[in-house]
Amino acid sequence: MEIRALGGRLLEVTADSTLRQACLPGARLTRADLGWADLRGADLRGADLRGADLRGADLRGADLRGADLRAADLREANVRSADLREADLRNGSLAMVSLCCADLRDADLRGADLWCSNLCGADLGGTNLTGASLVGVTHDEYTVWPAGLSWES
Repeated sequence: MEIRALGGRLLEVTADSTLRQACLPGARLTRADLGWADLRGADLRGADLRGADLRGADLRGADLRGADLRAADLREANVRSADLREADLRNGSLAMVSLCCADLRDADLRGADLWCSNLCGADLGGTNLTGASLVGVTHDEYTVWPAGLSWES
């Protein structure tokens, strides 16, 4: 598979490749096939990941601040402790995603599907959840909800 990155550079990713701690701020990865990729600790600040396939990807501790993830498929991804501040996740598929301790402050999750996702300890302060599906989500007393939204167990 090929992935076109910032400045026209090409990255070749094979099944045995790892992008762990990759430095790809601002990368153009629109519709990239990154399913089940190891992206732990990767720097993807401001990356264009619109429509990307990130199913099952390991994004633990990744920096996705300001990334464009509109309509991305993150089903079953591990996004634990990732920084998603101001990320655009509109209409994304985040079903069964682990977002434990993730920082989602000021992210845009309008129309996103968070079915059965784990939000324990996640910070959703300032996040736009208009039209998002929160059916079956797991949360705890450490989950920070946007102002005006309260959750009754």
